[in-house]
Order: sequence, then structure tokens, then C-alpha cells
Amino acid sequence: MSASDTRIVRVPAASILGEAAMALRHEVFVVEQGVPADEEIDGDDPVATHFVTLAEGEVVGTLRVVFKPEHAESPEQAKIGRVAVRRDRRGSGIARRMMLCAMAHCRQIGVDRFLLTAQTDKLGFYETLGFVAFGPDFMDGGMPHRAMMAG
Repeated sequence: MSASDTRIVRVPAASILGEAAMALRHEVFVVEQGVPADEEIDGDDPVATHFVTLAEGEVVGTLRVVFKPEHAESPEQAKIGRVAVRRDRRGSGIARRMMLCAMAHCRQIGVDRFLLTAQTDKLGFYETLGFVAFGPDFMDGGMPHRAMMAG
């Protein structure tokens, strides 16, 4: 099955699909990658805009967008994070489509500055979406990350 056989939808965190997204994140980040469970879910989840990719009625991908001002005088920016794709669906373009969908949604509501922190082995993927790395590498969830921005 290809990414074109999927559908991306925006969902509330407190919904059945939102709970399925959290379960997928747990599987990818906590079980597969060893991120401590208490670091994976945080206070941004209830206020974030969550996107899921559905295939055959199941959540196979997810990400979240948190809207934050850069500083008091600046416009709002979107911090994209918690990008996760089920292991058997990786490499099919799901993450790319979710990112493009989330960025398009943000632009529709007037937000065109994007931030994220990428695992360093994923920098190239985000660069293909227009993100540029900045600052030093840092550890997050036990893995090296780097900040990136676009827009």
C-alpha cells in the first residue's frame, strides 16, 4: 500500500483517533527508540493540533503542531513534532505527506514560520521540505537532535 492509499485528518487529542495517535507514538518512541515514557507525552499534547494518517481504518502515522510566539513582539510560529510512522509503513511517503499537510494547514491560518527538533539522522529528510538546521546538536530522549527552521 502506498501513501496515496491513505488519508490525513486533523484530530483532537481527546478522541479515539487521538488516543490511537498516542499509542503509535508510544510504540515508536518509547518501545522502539527507548525514549522515557514520561518525556514522550508532555503538557503541549492537550493544546496541540494533531494530525493522523489513516490506512484501512488504522492510524499509521501521526504528528503534532504546537503554536507558540517566538518572543513577545513576534508573530506566532508552528513547532512541528512527534512525527511517527508505524514501522511497516515507513518509506512510503507518509511522513512527507503529513508534514506537507500540517504546513499547509498552518499557512491557511496565517502561520508560515516553522520550527522542529530533528533526530540528527533525519536532518536530510527535513531539509528536503525546506528546513535548515541551526545551533549545536543536543540530547533529547537519549538521542542526538538538532533544531531546524523553515519559512
